[in-house]
Amino acid sequence: MSRKVLSAPLALVALFMTPAAAQATEAAASATSTAIAYPDSPRGDTVDPQFGVDVADPYRWLEDDVRVNPKVADWVAAQNKVTDAYLETLPGRDAFKTRMTELYNYERFGLPTKAGTRYFYSRNDGLQPQSVLYVREGLKGEGRVLIDPNLWAKDGATALAEWTPSEDGKYLLYSVQDGGTDWRIVRIKDVATGEDLSDEVRWVKFSALDWAKDGSGFYYSRFPEPAEGEAFQSLNENHSVYFHKLGTPQSEDVLIHATPDKPKLNNSAVVTDDGKYLLVVGSEGTDERYGLTLYPLGKRVGKPITLVDDFANNWEYVTNAGTRFTFLTNKGAPRQRLVSMDIRNPAELTQLVAENADTLVGASRVGDRIILSYLGDAKSEARMVALDGKPVANINLSDIGSASGFGGKSSDPETFYAFSSYARPTTIYRFDTATGKSEIFAEPKLTFKPDDFTVEQRFYKSKDGTQVPMFVVMKKGLDRSKGSPTLLYGYGGFNVSMTPGFSPTRLAWVDKGGVLAIANLRGGGEYGKAWHDAGRLDKKQNVFDDFIAAGEYLIAEGIAGKGQIAIEGGSNGGLLVGAVTNQRPDLFAAALPAVGVMDMLRFDRFTAGRYWVDDYGYPSKEADFKNLLAYSPYHNIKDGTAYPAVLVTTADTDDRVVPGHSFKYTAALQHAKAGDKPHLIRVETRAGHGSGKPTDKIIAEAADKYAFAAKWTGLAVE
Repeated sequence: MSRKVLSAPLALVALFMTPAAAQATEAAASATSTAIAYPDSPRGDTVDPQFGVDVADPYRWLEDDVRVNPKVADWVAAQNKVTDAYLETLPGRDAFKTRMTELYNYERFGLPTKAGTRYFYSRNDGLQPQSVLYVREGLKGEGRVLIDPNLWAKDGATALAEWTPSEDGKYLLYSVQDGGTDWRIVRIKDVATGEDLSDEVRWVKFSALDWAKDGSGFYYSRFPEPAEGEAFQSLNENHSVYFHKLGTPQSEDVLIHATPDKPKLNNSAVVTDDGKYLLVVGSEGTDERYGLTLYPLGKRVGKPITLVDDFANNWEYVTNAGTRFTFLTNKGAPRQRLVSMDIRNPAELTQLVAENADTLVGASRVGDRIILSYLGDAKSEARMVALDGKPVANINLSDIGSASGFGGKSSDPETFYAFSSYARPTTIYRFDTATGKSEIFAEPKLTFKPDDFTVEQRFYKSKDGTQVPMFVVMKKGLDRSKGSPTLLYGYGGFNVSMTPGFSPTRLAWVDKGGVLAIANLRGGGEYGKAWHDAGRLDKKQNVFDDFIAAGEYLIAEGIAGKGQIAIEGGSNGGLLVGAVTNQRPDLFAAALPAVGVMDMLRFDRFTAGRYWVDDYGYPSKEADFKNLLAYSPYHNIKDGTAYPAVLVTTADTDDRVVPGHSFKYTAALQHAKAGDKPHLIRVETRAGHGSGKPTDKIIAEAADKYAFAAKWTGLAVE
């Protein structure tokens, strides 16, 4: 791993402030309005004794579903009223919205999927709330609309989620996501006529959708139907695999795989390339520790064959030839390798591609080749090997960017991949594994020049000396002799890698003269299992230290001045922002925690929260409890300390990280004597954790957040 160590001694950080930064800080301070009259948030007397600690939870009542408890609904309405009134005063709000709308207004394509002679792909003409699914006959055929989800709801908040065509392209299996929820309704469309069949499957969540090879039906996973009024809060348990036969009601679906003795297991199924087996992948949490169960398929489903039952490693199916299966795994290889396994002797592995310095993050079979996706210092690389693992060729990609896709079939050498970077929107390429040639399938026409922006990769030292990579994006010609208002983004968890990708909303920040910094914190997957392990459980503080060090580095290097950094993160990244705001409120001018996990002692009691114990630990175990309590954003707000300006964002239909996390955190922050800067919450309606959100809502929320950040970092937006 190459490194550039450019940081100044941290002792100099507090002394470094350019004249421009000082002026920005002074301007922000003078702009502070009179104290905001926050809505009343009644404090309860709930106290939970845990391991000798009396844990106060005065806002427990805000955990209730906004659709069920009128008091919570009234609180949300009152908070939104105050927040909206404040946001209307921000001078950069309209300018950001206008520029974001311009940057979003370009034709966008999704990765094509080939089935039979047909090609299926999504397209958005620019500002459509939801992308439309098209189909074309043959590669050069004219596309026709197959599904337009923009016709499903007046507010544009009902989305087309997962979809997959049958092997011959005759039918399309697709799922509907309403209002951002994780729940799915699954339907089937006749591709030739465009008409839906009568089939409908409900209570599907966290599920693969895979057709039987003969097109007679499909395999899916679902949870039991929740009790009335509990769909958005009750724990998700007893995930089971079913087979649905076309033309039959859901009540007749055949249960294939269930684990009632282990109700916390998630079970997802995929049909093998040859159609002879159904592979069920079981997992309890988010740590990519799987069990594998194989079902022979024929006239009826055969008896299960256990391949892996220790739930100790990652296993990703790539392909098979008879009884010999190829997997991507981190067993014996923290940065992953490619192996083969004979299902008659699953304990014996044959290595096909060894672990190397870069992290192997994906593998797929296309024709008689396997395409391997790697991360080298958080940048994408792609390599092609033969089925026995012998190198064939590298696939040339641009220098700093992200490649995705490479799906295909063993019978067809054709595949598609997408490539993007911070200043370059997604371009779709068609790649022929037989010839090694790439050609553009769809390229966007832009309303800006990517060459007007520069992307750098830096490396900085964290608190314990660990070198951490960070991407820095700015407009060419920006005066670098003085600090600039900077948006620092991070995630740091669940083995998720922060790779370069295009965001019209973030580019608008850069286009207006701000700097964008993306830190590749520990807890992610940029450098494999060891990097992930170094940022979870009792090592979670490393993630916060990495993010704090990123802020200190930006100031020490003169990229940002003191008082010019706004921090942003969503979900686990919202937790990150909440935790570092508590730990270093002096370092940041503004904080934007989105859909964050803010109560670390009760996260495992709602919907999907129980999965997260792999990264966070168990609140019911003493050692984990003490660790969680030490950084939980809700429990560590510092009364009497001046906090940065904070704009919390969440949504009423978020059933991944329930909005009660953000509600309780905001109420506690507003109650504390935490300085004169505003501490507000923006609650979106008919939106969830993020996926399926219509374009206009994405733009409106981002304009609000970045106008807020601009005000408090001193970014002049015109």
